Amino acid sequence: MTQTQERDLVRRAQEGDRRAFGELVEAHQVFAYNVALRAVDNSQDAEDIVQEAFIRAWRSLAGFRADARFRTWLYRIVINLCYSQLPGLRKEVTRLDAPNGQERFPDRSLGADPEARMETKQVLEYLQEQIKGLPGQYQILLLLRHQESCSYAEIAEIMDLPLGTVKTGIHRARKKLKDAVIHAQEEWAR
Repeated sequence: MTQTQERDLVRRAQEGDRRAFGELVEAHQVFAYNVALRAVDNSQDAEDIVQEAFIRAWRSLAGFRADARFRTWLYRIVINLCYSQLPGLRKEVTRLDAPNGQERFPDRSLGADPEARMETKQVLEYLQEQIKGLPGQYQILLLLRHQESCSYAEIAEIMDLPLGTVKTGIHRARKKLKDAVIHAQEEWAR
């Protein structure tokens, strides 16, 4: 959904159009659930949090500022509810500060070579396992950055964290994943 479409739906929902709000719910419910699930690690609690987030969003929609993105505002509500559910999560997330720096995984092309495709598939499956094994705060940061393509500034706003802490947390999560993949590749080469 484009920002323009989202703004139009928000405007209509603010005017009382429940269908417009329903479209916003439909557009964001899966991702909101995934964020909550990563944070609380319990599907029923995640469902409850998302339901409560949408109820709060509907009730507070009149005060929503049109200059902000709805998704950022909604995900902030979800994260706040997760913090309420798990007070220790906030403490974990704020401990992410470390030296700054960005490191990216090298691009891996699937190419036409079946052996290369199999290796890439193996690495990607392993990477998914490793992501699931990361602490919840890292999972949330990676999910916001890479699945939802949120900017660092949006993530900082959603998580109510300093920008440097967000960058540090994403850097640390990527480093953990990179180290795990390098280790796995060394094991596979043996």
